[in-house]
Amino acid sequence: MVLDCAHGAASGCSPQVFKDAGANVIVIGAEPDGLNINDGVGSTHLGPLKEAVVKNGADLGIAHDGDADRCLAVDHEGNEVDGDQIMAILAVALKNSGKLKDDVLVATVMSNLGLKIALREAGISIRETAVGDRYVLEGMREGGFNLGGEQSGHVIFSDYATTGDGLLTGLQLAAQVALTKKPLKELATVMTKLPQVLINVKGVDRTRVGSSEVLAQAVATAEATLGDTGRVLLRPSGTEPVVRVMVEAGDEETAQSIAEHLAQVVRTELALELVSE
Repeated sequence: MVLDCAHGAASGCSPQVFKDAGANVIVIGAEPDGLNINDGVGSTHLGPLKEAVVKNGADLGIAHDGDADRCLAVDHEGNEVDGDQIMAILAVALKNSGKLKDDVLVATVMSNLGLKIALREAGISIRETAVGDRYVLEGMREGGFNLGGEQSGHVIFSDYATTGDGLLTGLQLAAQVALTKKPLKELATVMTKLPQVLINVKGVDRTRVGSSEVLAQAVATAEATLGDTGRVLLRPSGTEPVVRVMVEAGDEETAQSIAEHLAQVVRTELALELVSE
């Protein structure tokens, strides 16, 4: 396997941990100098990892972020395996072994609809939270659940830790490849990612998202068009005059078209009033 430590916190320990677990490890991004953290490597820049995995004929690659609380993966062909896919693989594995508490995964509203569909078919339900690992952890604690996370690769295993841990996530994922003797690419097919389009609409009054009747009607029409094949999410920024429009659909063209239409409605209906001197 190839391990990308993002020139960060994982550099000193992650390679040894995976070697101790029995992996044949090729390491990249493990030369921190205090300034190069996340610089062109790690989970935010998967290009070097994809290239190294394919070049070396590795079974998989694991990418940490700078502070090592997250991890994303790459299969043997260089395809990205994101946090939703990682959670799907691990949730199904835990359920099959009888270790998934109440057969529930805690995930944020930004997780792909494909995750919910796949887990529903596997007999697993999802408890949705607001975006942010703190809300995932709160949801886990409230229900006593033991697995939760985000699309970004921040996964929490409360049986072993109280926060996200990229080393732990990577070990659990690699263990499934070893135990099942299936390539990561095959394991990742447990879910099908729906096309997801996200548009950040800037310069709007985020406080009026819930009060605009025109916007509410536009969302209702979009949801009726999508039916069970997609979803719409409008999420106001907590700090900026920005509204994030997210649309998932069965195909990219539909998702893009609906997202652009809703974004235009947001611009028109929530435009900030200019104050003249």
